[in-house]
Amino acid sequence: MADSTASRAAPLPFAQAPGFGEMREVADGILWLRLPLPYQLDHVNIYLLREDAGWAVVDVGINDERSRAIWEAVLDGPLRGTPLSRLIITHHHPDHMGLAGWLAERFDIPVHMTFTEFLMGKYYGTSRQAISGSFQYVHYARHGAPPEQAQLVVERGHSYLERISGLPDTILSLEPGGHLDIGGRRWEVQTGGGHSPGQAMLYCRADNIFLAADQVIERISPNVSVMAMEPVANPLGAFLSSLDALRDWVAPDALTLPGHRLPLTDPHRRIAELISHHHDRCDLLERFLRAGPQTVYDLTPVLFPRVSDPHQVSFAFSETLAHVNYMIATGLLQAEDAGGILRIRHG
Repeated sequence: MADSTASRAAPLPFAQAPGFGEMREVADGILWLRLPLPYQLDHVNIYLLREDAGWAVVDVGINDERSRAIWEAVLDGPLRGTPLSRLIITHHHPDHMGLAGWLAERFDIPVHMTFTEFLMGKYYGTSRQAISGSFQYVHYARHGAPPEQAQLVVERGHSYLERISGLPDTILSLEPGGHLDIGGRRWEVQTGGGHSPGQAMLYCRADNIFLAADQVIERISPNVSVMAMEPVANPLGAFLSSLDALRDWVAPDALTLPGHRLPLTDPHRRIAELISHHHDRCDLLERFLRAGPQTVYDLTPVLFPRVSDPHQVSFAFSETLAHVNYMIATGLLQAEDAGGILRIRHG
């Protein structure tokens, strides 16, 4: 996830996050739990919504010993005697979906997901070809990555299987335009692409509370990447369209509870910053390419000059390609094949 400059038009409702495993009430009947991640972005936000049957949980954290231990402590401590009633998984990434299978089986509770995210989770979770097939290597190599970097991508895919506990074979599907009734609140459902193809968001219009998942995050932009299985996709276009739609769906002063970092109360301002951030990055690529054609791998340090870790480079590469594909779709850039390597030039 890329840092994006953020000016504060409204004070943050919570100046500090709870410690890992601590529970904080952010609204009546809504608890905020933070779980650790073994990444540069070192946490994920979990929200628990009170209802008569127990607690509905929005996202669950990654499948590792530390997160399981925190869940055990929470279940034996502040939630003791009150069961989990259902899981709502916003999208299939391991930090949000990782412990879904473990918790769903333990409490014998349903899982709500969009069907797209369910299929993505099943695909990645049950197909080694999906995460480390030769097409992954070809995808990176075709865009100029050296063999050793392309091979790292193939090897990195295996970690996905280690960080999820699976999904049940049936779900309760979340549909855009639908709703969930939880604890006396009606939550409208909307989906957004870009970060993940069918990511679910929830909005309680009556209480003006927006569960934003990873679509609108304080200070940072969610990772918007092109995946090897869909090499000419335009996820940045989908992300920007989703942000435009959110301005019509969510009130400008909604209490916004994101999947990472701190809650905020001015989502429209943050949406405008995210849109501006990505247009600025497109402008930077366009100016750089006036000097001549480059591969996407060569363009990556233009957008991510401080990224050097080989694993982080793969994320930076995929996000750079998302900007390139967006600019190709809008006619600003063109791709040309030079001996099996794609080079990007100014349109």
